[in-house]
Amino acid sequence: MICMRTGSCLIRLSCFGLVKNNVDWRRYRTKLAFPPTEYLRTGTMKPTSAIYSFGTMLLDLLSGKNIPPAHALDQIRSKNFSMLIDSALEGQFSSADAIELFRLASRCLQDEACERPNAKSLVTILRSLQKEAEVPSLVLLGVKEEVCITEALLWTPLGQACSRMNLTAIHEILETNGYKDDEGIGTELSFQMWTYQMQETLDSKTRGDTCFKAKEFAAATDCYTQFIEGGLMASPTVYARRCFSYLMNDMPREALGDAVQALVIYPDWPTALYLQAACLFSLGLEDHANLCLRDGASLEAKINRH
Repeated sequence: MICMRTGSCLIRLSCFGLVKNNVDWRRYRTKLAFPPTEYLRTGTMKPTSAIYSFGTMLLDLLSGKNIPPAHALDQIRSKNFSMLIDSALEGQFSSADAIELFRLASRCLQDEACERPNAKSLVTILRSLQKEAEVPSLVLLGVKEEVCITEALLWTPLGQACSRMNLTAIHEILETNGYKDDEGIGTELSFQMWTYQMQETLDSKTRGDTCFKAKEFAAATDCYTQFIEGGLMASPTVYARRCFSYLMNDMPREALGDAVQALVIYPDWPTALYLQAACLFSLGLEDHANLCLRDGASLEAKINRH
């Protein structure tokens, strides 16, 4: 998940595990309760779709229930905030803060993607509302941290490679791991859907993998972009490989966006967290990168225990 320090609090904008009841990101082509407008128009997601999803998550947290965004927007425009707020939250924060958060949610839920705020402006607004002193995210969530990050990284090859920014090792691991993480994530396609265009989309992934293996990262980026824009399926591995290809082409911000998207699609994938750490290191955000390494190691240790 993308980690951004907002003064004293860690805000996470990318891991939408809390909205699984609204959006099953692993099968989002066939199961979207409250999809953004661009999905309805084109059948594909865009980076700005993540902002829309953050708005739905914020709305769920504030209301304590799943409210259709259109209905919520009507209530917010009419200033009927008391109709939306979860009664269990009464007295826990000021009315002014609640109104500001509802207005922020409404901006995220705009139909036109260009009217939604970007991640930087979200952080600025949330920073002004942060009242708590610095507290580790695991404490805020009530989760007992049982993993020592240093020890965990010792037996985590990808985490260790990302912590050292060993790009050669990262590439070898991503290339060797293949697509096992994508099992069960693709959409079911009827026979009628197997058109020439869709076959071309699948072929673009194959060409991308060939270029990725040959370390032709610019070409790999183009091929993976063609596959993603085809909208055939949401593949975290494709996003991970394009993320690394962006890194190798000195495009760390674009790489970070792909690492975030990989985690959105597959929330229980440590690889996405480790790649976010590598991107953040490239951007000079070492504190944030180390937090991603810790979260990745904790998640991997939890998976290994089961």
